[in-house]
Amino acid sequence: MADVLKLNSLPLFPLGTVLYPGGLLPLQIFEVRYLDMISRCHKAGAPFGVISLVEGSEVRLPKDNGPSGDGFAVESFGSVGTLATIAELTVPQPGLMVVRCVGQHRFKISSREKLRHGLWIANVTRLDEDMAVTVPYDLQRTANALGKIIKSMNEREAPSRPSMLLPPYRLDDCGWVANRWCELLPMPAPLKQRLMELDNPLVRLELVTDMLDRSGIATAR
Repeated sequence: MADVLKLNSLPLFPLGTVLYPGGLLPLQIFEVRYLDMISRCHKAGAPFGVISLVEGSEVRLPKDNGPSGDGFAVESFGSVGTLATIAELTVPQPGLMVVRCVGQHRFKISSREKLRHGLWIANVTRLDEDMAVTVPYDLQRTANALGKIIKSMNEREAPSRPSMLLPPYRLDDCGWVANRWCELLPMPAPLKQRLMELDNPLVRLELVTDMLDRSGIATAR
């Protein structure tokens, strides 16, 4: 078994969404606490952690005598997130950064701390990557349907416009197919979070297939 990888003082970015390993996340950064954090991560080539909000807003909101005790509304989030690296960064105007991030590895928070200016940091342990599991015959239709969506996306997108899904397209891998469907399907963030936390990629793909069947999305047998 590979050695456990621990990261200390990892900066966190709590969001109202869930980032999956291998997924793309576009962000527009304008809060001071994140402008500085993203700038430092970009210069150092270091990751930050994307974590799904349970309570609170993506933008820090003032609240007199709030439970946090610092004059701002409470922010709470789960314990499992995804490391993100910055693939592209532009500064279209002062005080605004536009970045494209790529999801890497899942992690679990062991301790967390909010700094004076509102940035959260955490000590985390990297979780195991999904096992490589070949898509079984009875779920192949789910992979085929995703392949058709990818083909349609690539045909519609202009060469200068970045794709929503990153190649290589691993349509034979349960975890990769399940993750991309979880990104594409309109589902509540708590459900996306539960699916992301599942350690078994085959079970994740089975659950996604069930949701596709119930929603009426065509996945021809």
